[in-house]
Amino acid sequence: MQTFLFAGAVNAFIAVGLGAFAAHGLASHLDSGMLAVFKTGAEYQLNHALALLAVSLLLNIWPKQKLLLISGWAFVAGALIFPFSLYALALTGIGALGAITPIGGVAFLIGWACLAIFAISKNTD
Repeated sequence: MQTFLFAGAVNAFIAVGLGAFAAHGLASHLDSGMLAVFKTGAEYQLNHALALLAVSLLLNIWPKQKLLLISGWAFVAGALIFPFSLYALALTGIGALGAITPIGGVAFLIGWACLAIFAISKNTD
Protein backbone atom coordinates (compact mmCIF):
# COMPACT_ATOMS: atom_id res chain seq x y z
CA MET A 1 0.00 0.00 0.00
CA GLN A 2 1.38 3.35 -1.02
CA THR A 3 0.33 4.93 2.30
CA PHE A 4 2.71 2.69 4.23
CA LEU A 5 5.51 3.27 1.74
CA PHE A 6 5.06 7.02 2.21
CA ALA A 7 4.80 6.72 6.02
CA GLY A 8 7.93 4.56 6.11
CA ALA A 9 9.92 6.96 3.98
CA VAL A 10 8.82 10.02 5.98
CA ASN A 11 9.55 8.30 9.28
CA ALA A 12 12.98 7.20 8.08
CA PHE A 13 13.74 10.76 6.94
CA ILE A 14 12.68 12.20 10.31
CA ALA A 15 14.55 9.54 12.29
CA VAL A 16 17.80 10.09 10.41
CA GLY A 17 17.49 13.86 10.74
CA LEU A 18 16.66 13.77 14.44
CA GLY A 19 19.32 11.15 15.12
CA ALA A 20 21.92 13.42 13.54
CA PHE A 21 20.50 16.37 15.47
CA ALA A 22 20.86 14.40 18.70
CA ALA A 23 24.44 13.44 17.93
CA HIS A 24 25.60 16.86 16.80
CA GLY A 25 23.23 19.45 18.20
CA LEU A 26 21.87 18.14 21.46
CA ALA A 27 24.94 16.54 23.02
CA SER A 28 25.96 19.78 24.70
CA HIS A 29 22.40 20.69 25.76
CA LEU A 30 21.04 17.49 27.31
CA ASP A 31 22.40 15.31 30.06
CA SER A 32 23.47 11.83 29.01
CA GLY A 33 20.25 10.23 30.25
CA MET A 34 17.95 12.50 28.27
CA LEU A 35 20.22 12.27 25.23
CA ALA A 36 19.89 8.48 25.41
CA VAL A 37 16.09 8.85 25.64
CA PHE A 38 16.09 11.03 22.52
CA LYS A 39 18.34 8.59 20.64
CA THR A 40 16.10 5.67 21.64
CA GLY A 41 13.20 7.49 20.00
CA ALA A 42 15.16 7.93 16.77
CA GLU A 43 16.28 4.29 16.80
CA TYR A 44 12.77 2.92 17.25
CA GLN A 45 11.37 5.33 14.68
CA LEU A 46 13.93 4.24 12.08
CA ASN A 47 13.44 0.54 12.82
CA HIS A 48 9.70 0.84 12.42
CA ALA A 49 10.04 2.95 9.29
CA LEU A 50 11.72 -0.12 7.80
CA ALA A 51 8.88 -2.29 9.10
CA LEU A 52 6.44 0.00 7.28
CA LEU A 53 8.41 -0.40 4.07
CA ALA A 54 8.26 -4.18 4.48
CA VAL A 55 4.50 -4.12 5.07
CA SER A 56 4.10 -1.95 1.98
CA LEU A 57 6.01 -4.49 -0.11
CA LEU A 58 4.01 -7.39 1.32
CA LEU A 59 0.75 -5.62 0.49
CA ASN A 60 1.90 -5.42 -3.13
CA ILE A 61 2.06 -9.21 -3.13
CA TRP A 62 -1.03 -9.84 -0.97
CA PRO A 63 -3.26 -6.80 -1.34
CA LYS A 64 -6.07 -6.17 1.13
CA GLN A 65 -4.81 -8.71 3.66
CA LYS A 66 -6.43 -7.65 6.92
CA LEU A 67 -3.52 -8.66 9.16
CA LEU A 68 -1.06 -6.72 7.00
CA LEU A 69 -3.30 -3.65 7.07
CA ILE A 70 -3.64 -3.82 10.84
CA SER A 71 0.11 -4.31 11.15
CA GLY A 72 0.82 -1.29 8.97
CA TRP A 73 -1.59 1.00 10.82
CA ALA A 74 -0.25 -0.21 14.18
CA PHE A 75 3.29 0.64 13.03
CA VAL A 76 2.11 4.08 11.90
CA ALA A 77 0.50 4.73 15.29
CA GLY A 78 3.54 3.43 17.15
CA ALA A 79 5.92 5.49 15.00
CA LEU A 80 3.99 8.62 15.93
CA ILE A 81 3.40 7.98 19.62
CA PHE A 82 6.53 6.17 20.81
CA PRO A 83 9.38 8.28 19.44
CA PHE A 84 7.66 11.66 19.61
CA SER A 85 6.75 11.15 23.26
CA LEU A 86 10.43 10.38 23.92
CA TYR A 87 11.58 13.42 21.93
CA ALA A 88 9.21 15.62 23.92
CA LEU A 89 10.30 14.07 27.22
CA ALA A 90 13.98 14.56 26.45
CA LEU A 91 13.55 18.16 25.28
CA THR A 92 11.16 19.33 28.00
CA GLY A 93 11.99 17.11 30.96
CA ILE A 94 8.26 16.70 31.67
CA GLY A 95 8.15 13.21 33.15
CA ALA A 96 4.44 12.74 32.47
CA LEU A 97 5.23 12.52 28.76
CA GLY A 98 6.97 9.23 29.45
CA ALA A 99 3.59 7.78 30.42
CA ILE A 100 2.46 8.10 26.80
CA THR A 101 5.39 6.11 25.41
CA PRO A 102 4.04 2.63 26.33
CA ILE A 103 0.96 3.28 24.20
CA GLY A 104 3.27 3.51 21.20
CA GLY A 105 5.11 0.41 22.38
CA VAL A 106 1.84 -1.53 22.51
CA ALA A 107 1.05 -0.36 18.98
CA PHE A 108 4.44 -1.70 17.84
CA LEU A 109 3.74 -5.03 19.55
CA ILE A 110 0.34 -5.26 17.83
CA GLY A 111 2.03 -4.58 14.50
CA TRP A 112 4.63 -7.28 15.02
CA ALA A 113 2.06 -9.78 16.34
CA CYS A 114 -0.18 -9.25 13.30
CA LEU A 115 2.79 -9.64 11.00
CA ALA A 116 3.82 -12.87 12.73
CA ILE A 117 0.28 -14.28 12.61
CA PHE A 118 0.08 -13.38 8.92
CA ALA A 119 3.42 -15.12 8.30
CA ILE A 120 2.36 -18.39 9.92
CA SER A 121 -1.17 -18.38 8.53
CA LYS A 122 -0.39 -17.44 4.93
CA ASN A 123 0.21 -20.35 2.59
CA THR A 124 2.79 -18.94 0.17
CA ASP A 125 3.35 -22.15 -1.80
